[in-house]
Formats: sequence, C-alpha cells, structure tokens
Amino acid sequence: MHHSSLTWVLLAIANSPVVKADLATTIVASSNNGVWEGWGTSLAWWAKAFGSRDDLADIFFSLKTSTFNGQTLPGLGLNIARYNAGASSWNSYNGSSMVVSPKMIPSRQVEGYWKDWASTSPSSASWNWSADGNQRNMLWKARDRGATIFELFSNSPMWWMCVNHNPSGSDSGSADNLQSWNYDSHAIYLANIAKYANDNWGFKFQSVEPFNEPVSDWWNGQTGTQEGCHFDVGTQATVIGYLRSELDDRGLSGTMVSASDENTYDLAISTFNSLGSTALGQIGRVNVHGYQYGGGRRDTLYSLVSAAGKKLWNSEYGESDSTGSQLVSNLLLDFRWLKPTAWVYWQVLDGGGWGLIDADNDALTINNANQKYFVVAQFTRHIRPGMRILDAGSDYAVAAYDATNKKLVIVAVNWSSNSAQYINFDLSQFSVPGTNGALVRRWETLIGSSGSQYAAYNDTYLSGSKFWSYFEAGAVQTFEVSGVSI
Repeated sequence: MHHSSLTWVLLAIANSPVVKADLATTIVASSNNGVWEGWGTSLAWWAKAFGSRDDLADIFFSLKTSTFNGQTLPGLGLNIARYNAGASSWNSYNGSSMVVSPKMIPSRQVEGYWKDWASTSPSSASWNWSADGNQRNMLWKARDRGATIFELFSNSPMWWMCVNHNPSGSDSGSADNLQSWNYDSHAIYLANIAKYANDNWGFKFQSVEPFNEPVSDWWNGQTGTQEGCHFDVGTQATVIGYLRSELDDRGLSGTMVSASDENTYDLAISTFNSLGSTALGQIGRVNVHGYQYGGGRRDTLYSLVSAAGKKLWNSEYGESDSTGSQLVSNLLLDFRWLKPTAWVYWQVLDGGGWGLIDADNDALTINNANQKYFVVAQFTRHIRPGMRILDAGSDYAVAAYDATNKKLVIVAVNWSSNSAQYINFDLSQFSVPGTNGALVRRWETLIGSSGSQYAAYNDTYLSGSKFWSYFEAGAVQTFEVSGVSI
C-alpha cells in the first residue's frame, strides 16, 4: 500500500461513526469517591535547599508555563504544602548537645525552633523563630501562588527530647526514642509552631501530624541518614491526646490532628485498629504513605477510615522510576481502592529518579524534569480541588467531575508497552453527556525515558454519548469534556 492510500484509510478510520475499541469503559455518573482536596509535596528537604527560588515556586505551585533549563514546563498547580518541623539545633545546653548519626545526610537535617528545655514560652530565648528560613520561604511562595492547604509534620522530636539525643532514631531502631517525660513537650513544640504560624506567618496549618512512619523499625541513630523516630502505638495514642489538648489551649480547636503516616497501607490498618477509641476520636484525618506500591489492602484501610467518618490522604509517595510507569500504576490503584481526597508527592526535587526534576539537594544543582514530571502534570493540572471523584469503571482510568463548570475530566493509560490501541469512553450515564460533535480537548505524555511531554491536541469529538481516542503504547492521556451534567 503506498502512502496516499494509507492516509486515506487512516482518514476513513478517524471519520467513521463508530471505532471498534480495543477497550471500552463506562464512567459511573452516580458514583462519588469524595471531593478532591488537592495535590501536594513535602517541603523538606528540597525547599531547605532551594526555598528562596521563585522559578521553582512557579513550576510547582502555579499553573503557568515556565521555561526551565531549556525545557518548557507546564506548572503542576500543587495546592498542598507539607512543612517539616525540624528536630536539629547546634547549640549546647546544660552540658548536652545533639548527637548526629555518622551517616547523616546534611540536606536532611532540618533546623528546629525549640533549642533547649529551659522554657516552653515561644517568646523566650529557648526559641529561635528565625530558624529554617528557606523551607519557610517556600511556604510563603506556595501560598502566594494559590496553595490553600498547609500541614505541619514532624519526622522526629527535637534532639533534646530524645533518649539518645539523636534525632535519627533510637540506638536499636525499634525502641521509642521520645523520653516519656517529654511526651507533652513534643506536643507543645508542634502546637507552638502552629500558633506562631497562625499569628505571624499569614496562614493557618489545617493539620498537624506528630509522627512519620512511627511503627517502622529503621529509625536508627547509628545508621540513620535522615531525621526519624519510632513510636509504639500506645505512645502515639498518648501524644495524640497531648497534641489535641495543646492545640485547643492555644485557640486552635479547628486545627486537625492527622496520624499516623505509616509507611504502608497494611501498617496503617494495624495502627488504626490499635490506637483505641479515645485517640481515634482526636484525629481528624488518617494519613498514609504509599510505599507498599502495588501491594497492601488499600480497600480495607478505606473501609475502616470512612466508617469512622475520617478523611484519608496519601500524604507521601515516591519512587526512583523516572519514566512515570510506577507512579501511574500506583496512583490509579489509589484512586480505585484507597479513595484518598488528596495525594502528596514526597520530593519534587531529588536525585536517582526520585525527583520529578533531577536535583542534588546537597550539591545544590538542578538538572532536567523527567517524564514522570509530565505524567504527574496530566493529573494535577486537570483534577482540581473541589471536583468530585467518580468511578471510571476500569483500572486504567480515573474520572473527576467539576459541577460548577459542568466539566468531566478523564485520565487514562494504555498499559501495553508495545502495542497501540483505541479506548472508548461511554458517558451515557450522565443526564447530559455533553453535546454531540463537541470538541474533547486532550493532552498526552508517553511513559518512558522520552516521548511526548504533555502535548495538547484538538482532534477528538463526542459522538452521541461516546468518544474514543487512539493511545500509543505507554500513553497517558487526559480528556476534558464540557457541558456534562449529572
């Protein structure tokens, strides 16, 4: 077949009234998997390194397009920033000073505000409110670009509250490192920061998380490369109670306690089931990390948390796969089974494939955005806060509905890495599935080491209550359909 006749055949396929799809899915209009709160990132450690940079704030926290290192980057529009209350200070007090793990990575030491135990008063000399300037700067830059949700979280209590004075963990790793007489001190520390931010920083923390992967046993002062602390579940329950009281005492009864940021879905289930009714009653939201990847009982965790009337976030996710393949897989599993109302990437700037933009937070160098960056953009730029998450009827798509603008958003992936296919989308369950013949805007990124990066197309149209699209192998595509009503 010579070229012109092939073109004619392709045109005939493109213009035929119904394309036989390799896959077809029906969006479940009556479903409701929650109102989307947003997308975010944790500021420690990249913002400690680069917190003064407006260009990075634009890229991550706005929707505007930037040119960066010669690349055109669509802003990710993240609206959630998780701020890490540091555990380190380099002063001595009463003959005591911080013990540092021999393997500590300097960029992962975060300067804390409460330098010694002489006074709990935030206006005393025990407190240094000029600490950690870079991370705090990025908080303000995020806010000024439209970020609306801020969470305060702790990786470890201040060093002087720790049994071994080492904020990387206990000497064994599996033992609690917060001294029992400092349970309330840790709560006072976080509550004072939340109050100080409320009064002086120009925004409120929506939530305070006192732990980070607390039941895990790898927080070891001998081998630790970052701040971390083990808390038995009973200790967690006690600290949660203190934190709730300390926030209330400062007039912050509307500030949620979130917990427990366990490393996996299954650990989160175990902790949730063991915390006890008192502590559970003091938690406003369950945070979980996504490091179980394709494993774990996301569905069980969702059932437990939703039955308890709590919100659920995937508050930390990351991996070293710069192609975006793992991210799409795990994100779609989260949407299908975990049903979080927010999703937070751990380090947007990092090395070894972990960052969305490759960077070295110690050498202070920044390279290029990888394909994972553009894969993330397919989701964050289109599934926006306030949208209702719908059941997309399949494991290769997610759908969201914007009632204000009567807009349906679908993000879908062709999992085949070696063959292209058509995917059909059926909107017949909507009372108004859009207008026949109307344009469906689409964007495409290819999973891999190269390929299209958030390329925009105006070539797809509604046919009755359906539309279809050709997916290259490994393509992630986003579609926006206007004029849709439930």
